[in-house]
Amino acid sequence: MTAVRWKRWSLAAVAGVMPATLAFAGMQVADAATTPAGVRIVAGAKSVTAERFQVSEKKYGVDLNLGLNVIAGQEALEVRATRKSYAEPIVADLITGDGKVRLPAALVTDMGGLKQFTTVTVKNAKGAVVKRYWTTFCPNDYESVRTRPDAPAQTPYPVGCGNDNPFTLGSVWGVQAGWSASTSDMPTHGGQFDLPIGKYAVSVTVNTPYQKLLKIAAKDATIALTLTVKKGEDGFEARRADGHHEHGRQISEYLKEYRPAAKRPAALAATPSGPKPDLRSLPAWGISISKEAKNKWYVNFGATVWNAGDSPLLVDGFRRSGQGLMDAYQYFFDAQGNQVGAVPAGTMQWDPRAGHNHWHFTDFAQYNLLKADQKQVARSGKEAFCLANTDAVDYTIPLAKWRPANTDLETSCGQQTSVGVREVLDIGNGDTYTQDRPGQSFDVTSLPNGTYYIQVKANPANKLSELSTGNNTSLRKIVLGGTAKKRTLTVPPVNGIKG
Repeated sequence: MTAVRWKRWSLAAVAGVMPATLAFAGMQVADAATTPAGVRIVAGAKSVTAERFQVSEKKYGVDLNLGLNVIAGQEALEVRATRKSYAEPIVADLITGDGKVRLPAALVTDMGGLKQFTTVTVKNAKGAVVKRYWTTFCPNDYESVRTRPDAPAQTPYPVGCGNDNPFTLGSVWGVQAGWSASTSDMPTHGGQFDLPIGKYAVSVTVNTPYQKLLKIAAKDATIALTLTVKKGEDGFEARRADGHHEHGRQISEYLKEYRPAAKRPAALAATPSGPKPDLRSLPAWGISISKEAKNKWYVNFGATVWNAGDSPLLVDGFRRSGQGLMDAYQYFFDAQGNQVGAVPAGTMQWDPRAGHNHWHFTDFAQYNLLKADQKQVARSGKEAFCLANTDAVDYTIPLAKWRPANTDLETSCGQQTSVGVREVLDIGNGDTYTQDRPGQSFDVTSLPNGTYYIQVKANPANKLSELSTGNNTSLRKIVLGGTAKKRTLTVPPVNGIKG
């Protein structure tokens, strides 16, 4: 593939009616010969209607659904974004049949999708521009569908472009060949906006860098629509909340893949050689301080442990007769994915507390608060976990599972009457817990001001077999200050990542 040189481009602020042609001036993209052919942007209808609703006492907004879709041709549209470490920037590649094409840095600045994908221009009945903005494109559409009879029956790509976890390492975005993905209707910056009741002319243009990257002819890169804004139902709750419906899961699919074994396995004498999970801890994130009853101060945080190995972490629990306790076993697989046996891996226990009411695996992770000299001063009361694939941490590693089945507690935690439970952490996926309850967060009421570290430690008792235990622990610095009546918390960023 011909080498490509990129010109440096400083992204100007997105505001007002900045012309897209000026914003993208000077940017170079790859030769069209190396990029996938057949990508189209299409409109479901030439005329659309939007409701104007009241957001607050004095503020209104429009519920915009332009009905635009990107459709992949004979070749899938795929982008992989990754970073080697938190000290290095995210880089993204367009994956083609001929190889990889590096995207300009300004087009992928986080793990939330392709930035400045379209420019939306709204003109009133007099032809005056009343709104112009850029949108971000997430190819991993929740409602992606086939657009022609001969398209592949399924799409391998993940659901959603998650940007919630600030320490995600690698993302994969894609539109299967012959499938569609809807474009965003709302601005990348600025959020909800208002349009008075009336008629408008709307044009949506795929911005210049993407036209060349995706081989979209200039004449096919703009969609013209007629927009009618009408009065909506009173009340914020009456409107459609966003452009996506909550992604549902067929319980039959879950049962097929994640049904626990029917009986206890014959335990292996030793852990077999071959593929294994590799548990790693991300830095604590979403850190805050809160005051609870009786002048108690707590540090709250989110913690993610993920699987970077070459095998899923699969743990089955088998109930002891008449008890709220299960014996846990870790299962192993060969390079072809065949199950080769299991070894004991601790226990699972039933947690009847409000907000839980499910089975917890007791030996997955541990959260500690360390002093500046890294000696422990507190330990979170959260010591048992229900494993679920809540976060896509790095989908660019080999064998990463892009569409895991157990992505919430309902698919992996069982019920009080369960006699067996299967909990899975797939390759490339992480399990995140937010610590926001007394007993799970750190009680810092009596701690002096100063520097501390939140320690997230995976597999603390080494009851799980994995490729390495040298990467199980992460530390995140925090600084406590203030007074007994008003504690303060400072959280320094990690290589510029605030998290």
